[in-house]
Amino acid sequence: MKLISKILPLVAAMTLWGCDNNQHAAKDNEEQQYAVAKISTQLPHYLERDIRDEVFYFVMPDRFQNGDTSNDNGSKTLVESQGGFDKTSKGHYHGGDIIGLKDKLPYLQEMGITSIWMTPIMRNQAVQGDSSGYHGYWVLDFSEIDPHLGSNQDLKDLIDAAHKLNMKVFFDIIANHSADVIKFKECHGEDGKQWLGATPGLCDYKTLEQVANGDKYTVFVPEGSENIKTPQWLNDPKYYHNQGDSTWEGESAIYGDFAGLDDIDTDNPEVVAGLIDVFKGVVSEFKPDGFRIDTVKHVNMEFWSEFSPAIVDHAKSLGIPQFFMFGEVYDSTPEFLSTFTTTGKMQSILDFAVQSGIYKSLIEQKGTNELEAIFNGDHFYKDEDSDASQLVTFTGNHDMGRFAYMLDRENPDMSEAEKLARIKLSNALMYFSRGIPVVYYGDEQGFVGDGNDKDSRQDMMPSLVASYNDDDLLGTDATTADDNFDQSHVLYQDLVALANLYVKHDALRHGAQAQVYAQDTPGIYAFTRTTEHAQYLIVANTATTEQKQTFNMSYKGFEPVVLAKDKSEDNGEVTINLAPLSYAIYKAQ
Repeated sequence: MKLISKILPLVAAMTLWGCDNNQHAAKDNEEQQYAVAKISTQLPHYLERDIRDEVFYFVMPDRFQNGDTSNDNGSKTLVESQGGFDKTSKGHYHGGDIIGLKDKLPYLQEMGITSIWMTPIMRNQAVQGDSSGYHGYWVLDFSEIDPHLGSNQDLKDLIDAAHKLNMKVFFDIIANHSADVIKFKECHGEDGKQWLGATPGLCDYKTLEQVANGDKYTVFVPEGSENIKTPQWLNDPKYYHNQGDSTWEGESAIYGDFAGLDDIDTDNPEVVAGLIDVFKGVVSEFKPDGFRIDTVKHVNMEFWSEFSPAIVDHAKSLGIPQFFMFGEVYDSTPEFLSTFTTTGKMQSILDFAVQSGIYKSLIEQKGTNELEAIFNGDHFYKDEDSDASQLVTFTGNHDMGRFAYMLDRENPDMSEAEKLARIKLSNALMYFSRGIPVVYYGDEQGFVGDGNDKDSRQDMMPSLVASYNDDDLLGTDATTADDNFDQSHVLYQDLVALANLYVKHDALRHGAQAQVYAQDTPGIYAFTRTTEHAQYLIVANTATTEQKQTFNMSYKGFEPVVLAKDKSEDNGEVTINLAPLSYAIYKAQ
């Protein structure tokens, strides 16, 4: 065990909050049986608001709410964006759409959400193989919304409605690849429908050296698909790498096809200019508040250093001064992650490192020094226009699976009460440590899932997927066969409580973070958040037993409330007794 540093001198009394703090949440009216957190109404105007004030909700529109059943089968005229609807299959469209999402804005606002991040919504190739593009990552047309989700006007209406609630809307975009249209005769045969390679379903990757020596695939576009993509230049195979499937290692991670999707040649200056124009057009047409960028590490760094400033500058020229972009870099090493915000000139990335630290501390039940080690890497992110406080934090997602699933996978005999306590503590660490928290849709309703990818993309509306509906949800007797927008759910209410604390205390959003204490076993993790005018101490207990710890606080006197049993000595020492799997927050007065 070790005390990392002395806490800065604090003045006068301190106030303690515990993790069961729903009493702080406001009620809309006397009849309402649940607390709410409309924190977007208490924050600065969305156009001027600092990104560190946000609480994100990451949602897959197809799996959220069906507001218009007439679009369930997609386009009525474009065959390539038609069909793929099957509510019984976890790999197909289920009918959720933009209108449905707009209808549920009050549900999100009252949970304390300030920003909505949607999976990609541009027009997709509806069907590839035995699955469909419900997730949005098989883009054909970068200029219009996928017809399964609605119309361009529906999207504009959603953004307008969110802005009226002082909430933001973020798009998920892809520059690495487009839909799988291009074929290789050596792999797919003359008709593009066969598998001739050594491994069914894969086209062996050809290295840059092989290509330079003339060992190339014979590239073609199947008849009828020659003009299937928009803008038009994306239909020309010369703008793609065409080197076969990525093995996720070495150069193939950049130049190989991502699961067969057409890998765009972002080394080509014409492509760089073309993609900048594409996404400038998206910003001009819809005026979103920012982008999350997919598969960032599978694109050459030089592209991002040119693309990122160009898009942000364009958005600012249109009157979106706080336009914000963050990238997906699937890696848990701060030194590597930070290269995309420094060299790559991105404003932020998804913080897979913090996700890993929370996972190790609360799921694998390792020491709290796992968190310490991650935050010790924060200095890597510091440059002239960004730092670690702008990183986007999360505990699970649509690729790796839900936090509750990972918890159950590693601890199958754990009680429901302990699982809920660990989930609540993971949320508190995400909200109150530096960074911008993301709630993955359905987590607030106790969704668990059977795995990653498709198994973590359950329906919030009543589901017909058998493998979803046999899940044992946490904190409820409901299943995914039910409508799951219960605002009294224990986890929804926990997020309400966190949001109300988050908005009430500016330092919990903006404060510089300094680590105070960590240990090599489950137990106490403590850190401070400090601004010019305030300082807070956050203490978490990751152990299943009460933990006692003494801190040299360098001040006298405080008032304990709710959870911890505390004693203050005249010499400035503070002894904290913290309940299992709980947290406390102290504020200097």
